[in-house]
Amino acid sequence: MAVGAVVSSEVGKYNGQITSFVVLSCMIAATGGIIFGYDIGISGGVTSMKPFLEKFFPKVYTRMIKDTKISNYCKFDSQLLTSFTSSLYIAGLIATFFASPVTRAFGRIPSILIGGVAFLAGAALGGAAYNIYMLIIGRVMLGVGVGFANQSVPLYLSEMAPSRYRGAFNMGFQFCVGVGVLIANLLNYGTQKIHGGWGWRISLAMAAVPASILTLGALFLPETPNSLIQHNKDPDKAKKMLQKVRGTDDIQPEFNDLVTANEISKTIKHPFKNILRQKYRPQLVMAILIPFFQQVTGINVISFYAPILFRTIGFGESASLMSAVVTGSVGLSMTFLSLLIVDKVGRRTVFAIGGVQMFVSQILVGSIMAAKLGDHGGLSKGYGFLVLILICSYVAGFGLSWGPLGWLIPSEIFPLEIRSAGQSITVAVGFLFTFIVAQTFLAMLCHMKSGTFFFFGGWVAVMTVFVYFFLPETKNVPIETMDRIWKQHWFWKRYVGEEDDKDTNNNPIITECI
Repeated sequence: MAVGAVVSSEVGKYNGQITSFVVLSCMIAATGGIIFGYDIGISGGVTSMKPFLEKFFPKVYTRMIKDTKISNYCKFDSQLLTSFTSSLYIAGLIATFFASPVTRAFGRIPSILIGGVAFLAGAALGGAAYNIYMLIIGRVMLGVGVGFANQSVPLYLSEMAPSRYRGAFNMGFQFCVGVGVLIANLLNYGTQKIHGGWGWRISLAMAAVPASILTLGALFLPETPNSLIQHNKDPDKAKKMLQKVRGTDDIQPEFNDLVTANEISKTIKHPFKNILRQKYRPQLVMAILIPFFQQVTGINVISFYAPILFRTIGFGESASLMSAVVTGSVGLSMTFLSLLIVDKVGRRTVFAIGGVQMFVSQILVGSIMAAKLGDHGGLSKGYGFLVLILICSYVAGFGLSWGPLGWLIPSEIFPLEIRSAGQSITVAVGFLFTFIVAQTFLAMLCHMKSGTFFFFGGWVAVMTVFVYFFLPETKNVPIETMDRIWKQHWFWKRYVGEEDDKDTNNNPIITECI
């Protein structure tokens, strides 16, 4: 029995090259990842700052400073504190379902623009907050911005990129997420040292910088050829854009596939209803499980709460923030490496390498904390730095695999007729489980203690096995002919092969351009 599937590459079918036009366009769009990463990094940093905790979360501050009897694992266990962190993700979950019809009806650029404006508003509210309500309303606005950006930016990147380089271009989004996390961690390290206790305001308000770049950039971004065909009655406009994007006039085979995909998409009036059809079963399963697995790797535990986690094992405030900078730098470096190799070695190989590395690292961290970190006191300096190294190893594995590939795979597997709906489901599931993990982690750390790392390590083992058996290789497969990989897969072919390709009126339709 063959596991996975490797389909023959059709790269030679499409002409084109990497042009400065498409690189610049994708660089601007990918700043949508910076706003997401910046928020992930900034929220974890400010929640470890004493002035911020004293102003908005005095009970947590009292436990951290004065209560010597409480367990190391329980000092930061506060529902109000987790509500601050996780409110963004429940807002993003709701926003992504509004983003889907906007993206489908008006194109990718309007959704990116709305995301940038909402994030700007959230940054202003956060930086000026004088009570917890204003702080959380700002978080909700940030969530709306991230919801729209995360729904539209990965689609934009995948549709603009040449098929042979689609993995690298799409990973630009996760690379920018890593850049955002690193910038946030560096900024937190600096603002924490500001005398007067107002440094956290700078950290929160500076989110406006990447949001401004995204918003202003979106005003000048071109729409993707796919979107132009979908929304414009003049096919010549889309054809000229495709020629400009690919840097050649010889784009007829790719243009034909785009036109065919658009004709199919016009037969689908209710994409959220149609994605439930049996022929789309593989894509629906991946739309749900890929973002679910990405969150239960435990990465956002590290991203949100890295400074808190390092304080738990005995690091000081500045050392905790600097440790978060180190882990952020490692993750960013590995994402850049993944960007370079993913279109050469394939998605499945990268998933396997990263999965094994993450599993081993988490089990070792859990073992050290179980053996050496009690309810009181801290780890010795040697063990503390060993945990830091292992967490860096874990972050490196995620930055190589589930970080970028968790965004790449869903954005490239959906046919045009359900692409916007599918990406919305992916983003919504990601936000839902990010919210659940963020809302429960501090309580888990308090009650499960070091077992928390074994919990997430077990999920990493499950997802690595799942990818090996059920995810076909998508390397070099043109995005509008991606349906073929499921028809050749040992498991999924029983689903996609049993339902004829028919429109909503049960009339046969053409699925490929010959």
